[in-house]
Amino acid sequence: MPIYLPESTELIESTLPGGAIEPSLDALTPRQIVGELDKYVISQAQAKRAVAVALRNRMRRQKLPADLAEEVAPKNILMIGPTGVGKTEIARRLARLAQSPFIKVEASKFTEVGYIGRDVESMVRDLVGLAVDMVREERLIEVRGKARQAAEERLLDLLLPPLPSSVRENDPGPAGNQYQRTRARLREQLGDGLLDDREVEVDVPRKGFPSFEVISGSSIEEIDINIKDMLPNMFEGRSRKRHLKVPEALDHLVQEEEQKLVDSESVGAAAVERVEQTGIIFIDEIDKITGREGAQGPDVSREGVQRDILPIVEGTTVNTKHGMVRTDHILFVAAGAFHVAKPSDLIPELQGRFPIRVELDALETGDFVRILTEPRGSLVKQYMALLATEGVSLTFEPDAVDRIAEFATVINERSENIGARRLHTVMEKLLEDISFKAPELDEKKIVIDAAYVDQMLADIVRDEDLSRYIL
Repeated sequence: MPIYLPESTELIESTLPGGAIEPSLDALTPRQIVGELDKYVISQAQAKRAVAVALRNRMRRQKLPADLAEEVAPKNILMIGPTGVGKTEIARRLARLAQSPFIKVEASKFTEVGYIGRDVESMVRDLVGLAVDMVREERLIEVRGKARQAAEERLLDLLLPPLPSSVRENDPGPAGNQYQRTRARLREQLGDGLLDDREVEVDVPRKGFPSFEVISGSSIEEIDINIKDMLPNMFEGRSRKRHLKVPEALDHLVQEEEQKLVDSESVGAAAVERVEQTGIIFIDEIDKITGREGAQGPDVSREGVQRDILPIVEGTTVNTKHGMVRTDHILFVAAGAFHVAKPSDLIPELQGRFPIRVELDALETGDFVRILTEPRGSLVKQYMALLATEGVSLTFEPDAVDRIAEFATVINERSENIGARRLHTVMEKLLEDISFKAPELDEKKIVIDAAYVDQMLADIVRDEDLSRYIL
């Protein structure tokens, strides 16, 4: 059933972890979605446009009448490009922007039914499990205030046990008033942190579960059973008394109260609904399961994996422990380098399920310069922040950034081209000496210039054989 969005498209802002402000999904146009992706991914404008349109179309679909919305299928995307150019990062940032359940799987981990390996339906089960965690966290935030109040009352009962029923019935006056005054004082002291050094005795669940032997040849994913439901008595009463300080006891009781207030069945149902309507599955290395027609041996299994994935992408129903999940409206984004194979080597049925194809460009020196400096949390900013924790003020001159980018380009050309991932190895080698000596340095202000970059990296670049092992 479609999730209908509000009529208004005014900009609604939400606070992300760390205090960042992010506009609501419904307020973002495709151009703004691309702008949000530009904050984290450099270049690849064509791929960003494709995913922005796909995301906006999902939002448009949710505003359609129910009968028409059911007919609108997602436009799955096939990304083609070398490693390290941003394929995974685009999909991951898109999912975060959409606040959608997102999971990345590697096609090479799956095998044809009958071979040893992961069942392709497990990608849907994993996505549902992730969605359950998302929904449960949202519900916990909603009930946190109420849970804390209930936990404080339970903690006060441990600090000041309630009056016996005989006293409450026979003498509710003076004794009851004195009890309420004492309890009120304890509540104030608890809020002021004056009771933090006191200990209380609480029931804490025991960790660990009984061991079971899994019969060879069976799969828990296929059986899809809940052992706790089958053997409830085995898991009941497994708790022990522990003496905890008041803050620890309060945290424990808050968690218990939160679990009581959150209905697991409704969480599972909401998670299934979210997966069906907004879920995103990123299938990486899809080129690794291409097989030649008429081939034998491992290629048979590869084509079998494609045929197993096909119904998931086409739209089928997968059984999970939280209920049946329809995959008709899950957005699938597949990616592969296609160095050896080509997209036409995929079986025709699977090709037809990825109508949008985008080619990502190989990164050049100018792209590396932008990657080092422009994105939020860029590599330069990361290393500056890391060394600042040691009191070291690290500064990169513009010419140093240019030289780092040039070295990364040269090494990619001479050895394996791993795209932007090369910057991680280059930066780590460049700052290895500073990172090692940082706690002991007398001079806490360090400026990285082009000369320092040449000094640290020139020998490695000249020794091509050595660079293959170090970088």
